[in-house]
Amino acid sequence: MPQQAPAHEYRVLASETVFEGPIISLQRDTVAMPGGGDSVRDLVRHPGAVAVVAVDDEDRVVLLRQYRHPLGAYLWELPAGLRDSDGEPPLETAKRELAEEVELAAGRWSLLTTHYSSPGFCDEMVLVYLAEDLSPVARPHGFTVQHEELDLTVERVPLADAVQRVFDGDIRNAAAVVGLLAAAQARATRPRLRPVDAS
Repeated sequence: MPQQAPAHEYRVLASETVFEGPIISLQRDTVAMPGGGDSVRDLVRHPGAVAVVAVDDEDRVVLLRQYRHPLGAYLWELPAGLRDSDGEPPLETAKRELAEEVELAAGRWSLLTTHYSSPGFCDEMVLVYLAEDLSPVARPHGFTVQHEELDLTVERVPLADAVQRVFDGDIRNAAAVVGLLAAAQARATRPRLRPVDAS
């Protein structure tokens, strides 16, 4: 059996903020490397996000078709949003986003997964929730639909069909892929899930 190398302490030797935007910032760190020497790493700091697999009583999942400018294309996604409200617990962010984007509330919530979207360069963590026992609700007071949200398409699709669309390459948004596959597995096998307020 091969021996594991001893853990190395990746100390930050120097750090500078290269860019500070309204949502993300870009940081450049010089990091001590195994075997001596150092290396420069650019990383994107991100507040994190939530996504919601909302499944109705007919086993249909709510999907959104939204324009994403970095790709210059529309993507099929889950209701989701940034954790950009100071102090708001992630479950409350998920509830708010579900109401804002698709005017739904859920009577039952479960935490499906937490994942890092692209840990090679970004610290964004996404919490994916399963929302069941859906009911219509008004958008939160003061919320205004604007920008790309004015161009959203909302559909309810059988969960099994949505999972197949992942394998067909039609659904490529990372949180949607993770969430749909996790929801299908959770509903099929009833694994032990973490508390809904876990992180």
